[in-house]
Amino acid sequence: MTSDAESAPRSQPPLFVLSFRQRDELAAIVARGGWQAVAARRGEAVERRFRASGASIALIDARGAFEDGLIAARALGEAVEPPAAMMVCVSKTDLSRLGGFYDAGATHFLASPFGEDELLHALRFAARGAEPRGGTAARDLIGWRWDPERARVQLSPLLARLIDQPDSLSRRAALRLLPPAPRRELARVLRSIDGTTALVQTLAPLGRAVQHLQLDARTGRLLALIEPLGSPPDVAALLREAMPRARDAAGARRWIEHALEEGEVHVLAVTLARLDIVNLAYGRGAGDRLIQSAARRIEDALASIPGARPIVARLGGAEFAIAARHMLAEAAPAIEAALARPFVVEGELVPLGAELRSVASRPGDDAAALLLRLGEGEPTEAASLDTLAVQLREAMEGGQVDVLWQPQVAIASGAIVGVEALARWRHPALGELGAETLFAAADRAGLSTALSDHVQALALTRAAAWPAGLGNLRLSINVTAGDVARGGFADRLLDRVDASGFPRARLTVEITESGLMAELGEAARLLAELRRAGLRVAIDDFGTGYSSLAYLKSLPLDYLKIDKALAQDIAGNARDRIVVRGVIDMARSLGLAVVAEGVETDAQLELLAAEGCQYFQGYLCAPPLALEALAALVG
Repeated sequence: MTSDAESAPRSQPPLFVLSFRQRDELAAIVARGGWQAVAARRGEAVERRFRASGASIALIDARGAFEDGLIAARALGEAVEPPAAMMVCVSKTDLSRLGGFYDAGATHFLASPFGEDELLHALRFAARGAEPRGGTAARDLIGWRWDPERARVQLSPLLARLIDQPDSLSRRAALRLLPPAPRRELARVLRSIDGTTALVQTLAPLGRAVQHLQLDARTGRLLALIEPLGSPPDVAALLREAMPRARDAAGARRWIEHALEEGEVHVLAVTLARLDIVNLAYGRGAGDRLIQSAARRIEDALASIPGARPIVARLGGAEFAIAARHMLAEAAPAIEAALARPFVVEGELVPLGAELRSVASRPGDDAAALLLRLGEGEPTEAASLDTLAVQLREAMEGGQVDVLWQPQVAIASGAIVGVEALARWRHPALGELGAETLFAAADRAGLSTALSDHVQALALTRAAAWPAGLGNLRLSINVTAGDVARGGFADRLLDRVDASGFPRARLTVEITESGLMAELGEAARLLAELRRAGLRVAIDDFGTGYSSLAYLKSLPLDYLKIDKALAQDIAGNARDRIVVRGVIDMARSLGLAVVAEGVETDAQLELLAAEGCQYFQGYLCAPPLALEALAALVG
């Protein structure tokens, strides 16, 4: 006969793991060492979570997240009382700062690099002096165990009391306690579990909770500890609120007045087309969100132009003004191209477009006079998209359209593991034009399909001829919304890949959020076909739309690429960081690797690493490079 103590789900002692970058990997190692892993990726409420775990050892992985780890150690200091132990893993570069952890109450240390055996031996030494904690914490554990020998689900006493059930149930009776959706989700996870995993669900009467699941491969026993959580942030709402707002008209006038005291001022007016139609069809709230998206696109377009950054101001309604102390000739085509791409409005793709006008200050002008002339309008000095559209076919045939390679870096190792092929137009008069301007001109010329085929073929052919030093890199190429809508595109792309000689297994296709929204059903079918053929699939520019969170789980994806605006915002305020954290957590819970685009500073990279991002690309490593420069960087 089995005693109450034997029936409780405590056959393996719990061990609390806090790792900001490698939670799942460490939890798996701990499980292989004989512990029940209770793992966390964030330091919030760490003291409460440790006490609730019933663990006698807290393992803090502060590699690449020293400050976050130190904050967590200080919070745990009072909870980890002798004979409990606190082990801290740190990078070797942080060994000189270990005093902070000692003062916080840490009892054991391990410096990277270390292997699995070294970690497990260190934990065993820590466990020798850390006796299991009994008392209230042990009695208050919420958990269950499935024992295949007895064919019963055994509940911890507290869980049985909370749900008013006996402490031993059949598997079918236990599953019936869950609503249909959580029941299906749990059953799916249980069918595929191999070692340890964690599952976030809403469980009555606990609310949002994490189930830390661990399978004992030898006995077939399944162990679960349940950790109640607070309400998660509304990531979609935070994402919308995080979009930057332009200056207002009064701020623009003040800036212009000050700039006129120092010299000439150039102003470019941008008037969004069809905004009244959006307001009428979708409501003013949708129109306001569209204006915020347009402001973001204008900012991004200007950021890609070398030189002093202009100010962006919303003058009212659908009109923006861009002001600078220098000529804005390059700004007009970049902005026009950015606004020519359709916007996502209430789940639909809506073309907008814009009218552009420019003026330069004259002697004696004040801000009011300059803005008055701006309203009357003067021709822009920049080449228009219509002009570029006429020139594009000749540019493609004449070799002006080329590709550059931007490295993609594994954050954990610092190794360059892949590149994204980026289209460039080496215009004889305007210099190098980016992909947005290039594809906007192609849309205007009716050459979008031809340009997409041209760039994909060029990238594959060039990559197939890479020198041996680049032979292990992955290649990412872009697929447009137009490609998704084309019948037979998957077959044509695979034929193009095979004809080039580039291995399918090293190729990733990237498709933008807006491209997915346009033809979601067709996109899902196409992406599934490409994955079956051996390619990897990524969603690009994630965070630029408003409906992404609802449909991500239904698409066959391998990578999620965070838009550069989100990646760069992570070093801003706490709200910005919460947005990025929510996106990364969501992606990892869906089994997707996360790539951050546009990373420019060590601070951004450090924060992204702390939140669990695995890869990055951006100027911090390198700008888009020619082949020779790429080979030199990798070699």
